[in-house]
Amino acid sequence: MPVHLRRDLEKLKRLILAFGASVEENTQLAANALRTYDSELAQRVIDRDEEHDRTEVQIEEECLKILALHQPVAVDLRYVVTVLKVNADLERIADFSVNVAKRASSLSKSKPIALPKELLEMSNKAISMVKHTLDALVEQDIVRARAVCASDDEVDLLQRELYDIIVKNIHEHPDQVSEWMQVFSCVRYFERMGDLATNISEDVIYLVEGEVIRHKNMN
Repeated sequence: MPVHLRRDLEKLKRLILAFGASVEENTQLAANALRTYDSELAQRVIDRDEEHDRTEVQIEEECLKILALHQPVAVDLRYVVTVLKVNADLERIADFSVNVAKRASSLSKSKPIALPKELLEMSNKAISMVKHTLDALVEQDIVRARAVCASDDEVDLLQRELYDIIVKNIHEHPDQVSEWMQVFSCVRYFERMGDLATNISEDVIYLVEGEVIRHKNMN
């Protein structure tokens, strides 16, 4: 491998891993803000949004520079393509974290409601999926990547259970419709985080094996 290509790939690796770590931290902070109705913590998450947007653009520009200058092939080409896709998914996960934080901030100003334990379980699972998919990327571990893909069904099941719980609470507490609709939004955001973590894991499998498994049965 040419020295300049190796140098640029190493820089790209550092950038995407640092971005992943920052996004993962934001998902945890957003979930904590929601659980505790902590508006200051929620604002910390919101304030990092512009930084994440800038990082996404920087990583995309690095990928395009490598493709234009070095015209990589084989595994190097797969790595750059994978980083391009993972980069976009990480930025979207960061956006969903901000959305959760905004709901948490709004709920902190309302009459408190008891969040369903299923929501806490769902947020934990979604955040765990984000963590493990990033570990799979770092280690290029397809076993862990496939485990993340399998976990998506658990998050989807909790989403369906929570929809029923939210509808029941809206009927029983019509004075809290606004609060429960914000909880409803958070359920959707965590479900999307799980979907995006699954996308990243599928990209890790593509990186390692050169096989596109999206839309295939993982069982």
